[in-house]
Amino acid sequence: SPAADALSGSGALSPFDRQLKRKQKNWAALQAEPAKYDYLREEVGSRMADRVFDIPRTFPLALDVGSGRGYIAQHLTKEAVEKLFQVDIAENALKNTVESEIPTVNVIADEEFLPFKEDTFDLVLSSLRYALVIHQVLKPDGVFIGAMFGGDTLYELRCSLQLAELEREGGFSPHVSPFTAVSDLGHLLSRAGFNTLTVDTDEIQVNYPGLFEVMEDLQGKYVLCMGESNCSWNRKPLLHRETMLAAAAIYQEMYGNSDGSVPATFQIYYMIGWKFHESQARPAQRGSATVSLGDLAKIDGLLSRGKK
Repeated sequence: SPAADALSGSGALSPFDRQLKRKQKNWAALQAEPAKYDYLREEVGSRMADRVFDIPRTFPLALDVGSGRGYIAQHLTKEAVEKLFQVDIAENALKNTVESEIPTVNVIADEEFLPFKEDTFDLVLSSLRYALVIHQVLKPDGVFIGAMFGGDTLYELRCSLQLAELEREGGFSPHVSPFTAVSDLGHLLSRAGFNTLTVDTDEIQVNYPGLFEVMEDLQGKYVLCMGESNCSWNRKPLLHRETMLAAAAIYQEMYGNSDGSVPATFQIYYMIGWKFHESQARPAQRGSATVSLGDLAKIDGLLSRGKK
């Protein structure tokens, strides 16, 4: 809506230019050979589906926020999810969704302003998207499963570019959208109203011949496949050739492998949170314990006396 666009279009309220994000993702969805760069989202989508399968229940109605071409849906089964809504900000991405065995409904909407009533979905998924407005659309006892890039993602590239810019230009600007620290996730999910939280991290490392090959692949992976090039309001439009050459040398010197290649690390945070319901288990009240932790040191003695 215009009001939503106005809220998300202010640098004081949002760290991202939402209008540019929409344009990027629509442009990305029209590029040739997007599947060439899909391996990262395919892998994360598969791991997200594994976490759905780990929950011993069937979800009648699920929502995939920032679904793209349906990277999670293709791995789900009817036994796990009976019906799935796929939401993305870019209509061109939804026009090219991959096949899935479960019924799906595609909805064009900004992930930060979901057009659904409260308490609608049994399950909400969000893979590699910064979806914030999710708790309200979940039913009580509904579960949120999300994945996002961690703070150490592309640290080799970011450090090399910053050092090169400082050396050649006397300052640096962010060239990759900022990432979340794992220490913040539990606090953020708790403040959003989730309980029984689980957060784990994983890393995917890819080797390239050099920095320029890293940049070329990232252009395809982040822009062509994901529409995720830097949308920070203080982004810098370009890098000078001298800076790039210096960054390539720094990258090789600091992080190069013995075979001459250089690594690029993608850190992924996976999170699970539940919306409160009366039937859920609760922690015991403070002071209600009948056994002291101090007695743990006596267990060996008690066991040995029992054997005698």
